[in-house]
Amino acid sequence: MKKEVYNVGIIGLGDISQVYINNLKKYPIVNLLACSCRSLEKATRIAKANDIPRPYPGTAELLADPDLDVILNLTLPGVHGPINCAALEAGKHVYTEKPLAKNRAEATEIMAIAASKNLTVGSAPDTFLGGRLQACRTLIDTGRIGRIIGASAFVVSHGHEWHHPNPDFFYQPGAGPLLDIGPYYMTALLSLLGPVRSVCAMTNRAFDERVIESNPRRGESIPVDVDTHISANLAFRNGAIGTLITSFDVWDSELPRLEIYGTKGTICLRDVDPLSGPNLFGGDIWLTTRENYRWTSNPRPPHLAEWVVVKHDHPFNETSHAKNSRGIGLIDMVYAIQQGRAPRASGDMAYHSLDVMESILESAGNETFIPIQSTFELPSPLPKDFPLSEQC
Repeated sequence: MKKEVYNVGIIGLGDISQVYINNLKKYPIVNLLACSCRSLEKATRIAKANDIPRPYPGTAELLADPDLDVILNLTLPGVHGPINCAALEAGKHVYTEKPLAKNRAEATEIMAIAASKNLTVGSAPDTFLGGRLQACRTLIDTGRIGRIIGASAFVVSHGHEWHHPNPDFFYQPGAGPLLDIGPYYMTALLSLLGPVRSVCAMTNRAFDERVIESNPRRGESIPVDVDTHISANLAFRNGAIGTLITSFDVWDSELPRLEIYGTKGTICLRDVDPLSGPNLFGGDIWLTTRENYRWTSNPRPPHLAEWVVVKHDHPFNETSHAKNSRGIGLIDMVYAIQQGRAPRASGDMAYHSLDVMESILESAGNETFIPIQSTFELPSPLPKDFPLSEQC
């Protein structure tokens, strides 16, 4: 049943929850009605600070609330699958932080329950709805760089033990560089190039243990149970070939975060910081075409020394991790439910992303090409007049 206002319940109240709360409260199409986490005291405190009427002591109690329409799942990645399934079984639509689930089997169950109950599933990351990647989509859709022939995405660092107080889960099954930060890059590629047809990959592991460098556990060793350097090739159904490298074993790099190669030009997201790039909503876009090709002669002509920085008027252009537009995927999902269309940050795309990433790991383990069975419909571009706040 279509409604004017959809009641949202939040499960999981970690650091990222406040960004979601701040953004969702800008939109009257959603009402933050309830929240829960493992501590009722914390849930009550956050509820009071944010005018959320109903704090609950746990997931089961929140899911039993008959007034809730949509569940926002912000729990740890390892429990996304069971909680998403429980929410759907309770008759609620679901929007979840990435990944959709910890493996393909859990994700398959989520999508099957949703289909059987005619419910909608959406999933982060929604950064591809930000101004930067939407402007890249416009460059592609308008033929500015011609037919797409390839893409490269790189996110390499030396892991999270340098800054995170409890980095253990980054090195456990369901995480590692591919499943931790990789979804931002995979989703960026999928949102621009569409579904993947097949993959092949190689992986390795530089360290069997890591030493925590941050307080309060500084000096403690933790086991590494996943491969931490992944190099994958992706064959897209549109004929393009992509390269994806994710690593927790690299001390530094000057590689760009993302490049798209076409018959008429190249798009480059140049960020050096591995925590920038496609996991931000905004940022510069560099463009080279025949008109500003730099190597027409040697030495390079001085007036062709620089890339063109693309100007655009797409919304949502924050470059901060603390203040950004996380949650617009959920808002778009609620509009989609109301309008009877598919959400842009859809469960189908999240499933395909997870399927591709799991297939990358299987390819490395089996030393073979893996065909991708799943697919999704390329989401339509986000309208430039998509509401920024309560003026919706």
